[in-house]
Amino acid sequence: MADTARLPEASEHHWSREEDGACRTAERGIFDRPAQEHGAAAKDREEAAKAVCAGCEVRVECRRHALAAREPHGVWGGLAEEERRSLFTSDSGPRAA
Repeated sequence: MADTARLPEASEHHWSREEDGACRTAERGIFDRPAQEHGAAAKDREEAAKAVCAGCEVRVECRRHALAAREPHGVWGGLAEEERRSLFTSDSGPRAA
């Protein structure tokens, strides 16, 4: 049997943006991009999500979680997917957020 004691716990155990964040009362769909969404619609949705994040008391913690967990989708802590990816170098951890 494999030794799982050294494996990390699920990130949901450590952080849930819906529990403490301003997003808990926002429309959930604005934080995640539907596959068919592109162009102006995607930008408008993303800006609406970032506006919610801008006034959030736990924005920094949310952003830290998203960077540490390398969340691949959605707006977290006021950063979109592409913005989070740009904070990483090819061979090291995140740069200053």
